[in-house]
Amino acid sequence: MFAIPAESLGQRARTDSAVRLGALAVLWLSLLLVTYWWIAGGGVQELGGWATGLTSIGRITGLGAAVLLLAQVVLMARVPLLEAAFGQDRLTHLHRITGFTSFNLMLAHLVTITWGYAEGEVRRTPAMLWDLSVDYPGMLLAVGGTVALCVSVLTSIRAARRRLRYESWHLLHLYAYLGVGLAIPHQLWTGQEFLASTGRTVFWWTAWAVAAATVLGYRIGVPVWRNLRHRLRVTAVVPESDAVVSVYVSGHHLDQLRAEAGQFFSWRFLDRPGWTRANPYSLSAAPDGRGLRITVQDAGDGSAALRSVRPGTRVLVEGPYGRMSPRARTQRKIALIGAGVGVTPLRALAEGLDYGPGDAVLVQRYTDQPLFHDEFQTLWHDRGLSSLTLPGARRRPDSWFGTGVPEYDDLHALLHWIPDIAERDVYLCGPEAWTELVRATLTAAGLPAERLHLENFNW
Repeated sequence: MFAIPAESLGQRARTDSAVRLGALAVLWLSLLLVTYWWIAGGGVQELGGWATGLTSIGRITGLGAAVLLLAQVVLMARVPLLEAAFGQDRLTHLHRITGFTSFNLMLAHLVTITWGYAEGEVRRTPAMLWDLSVDYPGMLLAVGGTVALCVSVLTSIRAARRRLRYESWHLLHLYAYLGVGLAIPHQLWTGQEFLASTGRTVFWWTAWAVAAATVLGYRIGVPVWRNLRHRLRVTAVVPESDAVVSVYVSGHHLDQLRAEAGQFFSWRFLDRPGWTRANPYSLSAAPDGRGLRITVQDAGDGSAALRSVRPGTRVLVEGPYGRMSPRARTQRKIALIGAGVGVTPLRALAEGLDYGPGDAVLVQRYTDQPLFHDEFQTLWHDRGLSSLTLPGARRRPDSWFGTGVPEYDDLHALLHWIPDIAERDVYLCGPEAWTELVRATLTAAGLPAERLHLENFNW
């Protein structure tokens, strides 16, 4: 009889839940603490006057912006504990919320604190802004940091992101680190709320040190160590279709890489200009300790160039990342639902997950031809993987089925094919608009939110 390992359902789930609760508690307690210090410092009483009120609002918005800015840095730092507990999609969502909120609070801080120092007079505010920038310690650096953060935030707006290549967006997004770094002197040297007591000074210096340590450790230190240890190189490049190619990679001690089926790495291939810009690609085969495989669709300069990469090319990676892996599983039965090249992590999961005949079903949406057809057939023959294909272009904007499927309501069709869908773990991957339609159907079918494990291959 098939059984999920107790570690997977028990300790790992409890650990992840505790990490999520602890991380959110730390964030909210930090916000409450700095608010308490603001109140204790007379922040509420100062709201009674116009100029003092503006200055007081400037202080509390600056404090909130600083806390959320540090939280944003930690969320970007690829801390393994947070990656495993939250998953990439949820971390990205939290990162966007904290990022835009901290940016809005930072702008409010800039306006109100300057206006308050100008005694509440609009005509004196520009001159006061100049005096603050030039005469106060660290303020010129803070201005540079603000500009860098503006670049990062503006290029993260969806309309702007759609106009940028991923590689360009990724490079511009790194300006957020520069912005945070340039803001440190201003906040820690001259900020009233940062220096009013030893406790506050220790809190802020510790917070900045922890944020810096996560970036240096997990964005720089760990990737450098892993690449020196594993020394990855391309072994083969295999076309899967006219627009899709698989790249096989080998290296040293890959059994100690701790990668799981369904996870992804950020990849750099050192045989071309622009190799410093990484691209995220999911594993399309379960790691076996001897090699890795990714399968990539031509969607830009980086992915298009993979077709011509030569065997022997050195590869640098960051990762593994993502929670759409065996770690997230809670149920005996599973469903794998993917569209187009989004089926790549599902292919790895179909191989890497434990299941018995009939316990796993694959739903594959494609337009021209399905990826990994022969490999899924082998998994059906050897492992008992059930398969349902949804061919053709989307039949309607409000449906995630293709034209090759009979004209049924999405919900009733899904329940007809997989009646027990609400009792399964569902792994979902595809374009964001498509996965949102699938999510709505799964919710209507009664699937609990915690059993949906989602990864969108957008940025």
